[in-house]
Amino acid sequence: MPFTNIHHFMYIVNLLLPDFTLILIGVILRRLSNWGSDFWTGAEKLVYFLLFPALLFYSTARTPLRFDTSGKMLAVGLLALLGAIVLTWLGKPWIKAAPMDYESGMQTGYRFNSYMALALAARLGGEEATGMMALLIGFGVPLCNLAAVHALAHKNGGLFKELARNPLLIATACGLLYSLLGLPMPEVAGAVLSRLGSAALALGLLLVGAGLHLTGVQRAKALSAYLLAVKLLALPTLAFLIGQWFRLAPAQLQIVVLFCALPTASSSYILAARMGGNGPLVAFLISAGTMLSALTLPFWLWMLQH
Repeated sequence: MPFTNIHHFMYIVNLLLPDFTLILIGVILRRLSNWGSDFWTGAEKLVYFLLFPALLFYSTARTPLRFDTSGKMLAVGLLALLGAIVLTWLGKPWIKAAPMDYESGMQTGYRFNSYMALALAARLGGEEATGMMALLIGFGVPLCNLAAVHALAHKNGGLFKELARNPLLIATACGLLYSLLGLPMPEVAGAVLSRLGSAALALGLLLVGAGLHLTGVQRAKALSAYLLAVKLLALPTLAFLIGQWFRLAPAQLQIVVLFCALPTASSSYILAARMGGNGPLVAFLISAGTMLSALTLPFWLWMLQH
């Protein structure tokens, strides 16, 4: 193997291995500890309502917004997500599934794991890459949530109220406003937010591992294969092609493709279970996608290096 190929291989391994190691530690802790479900539920709430919003606000507040460049990257990310949403609907007439199975799983074809997104971005390009990823998360969350709830139940009410009080959206919106106003970040506030953000990345990845389940797919193999292919292959392919067409800068193209190549959001299970869907099937899709991404993410990183 030529030296350059060895260098690229080690770069990819060093980039991804720490995050997947934390996920594995989460798996081991959940299986071997006697901390109980209350502990893990409390940890998830801590990350979701405090640590992760702090990271999103800190990242976006310190990212200079230049819509001539950031706008193109956001357009690529949102267009790719819309393409994946369309693909999940196009597969529905052709794949036989029990009632609510397909509707429950559709969201896993386009939603994304925000914890992995920011952890990977931080290792990939530091604060600049983290800020770009935070922007994609901030604009991607409402689009994906709207599509997911629409698929599960047209009659469900209160969607916009739910989005308006979503801590991830609030944190991103406040960070964007802070950046647009050009306000300085006080040193103490910056230190506190930075420490909260660091805790969010580590604990969030541990929780991804703790939530892995590999049951619930007995009657939905074709559905699972299709949705996993949409999420891990078709969506990042769309981002790559659209990004090339928009002539994104290499750093932005890398971030947006990796954003689209991430496994699906852990919260997909909660939404499916709350709205009468097939929770075990969604839990399987989340877990299988996370495990398969250990193979597909290196592939996309390799593609972006060539």
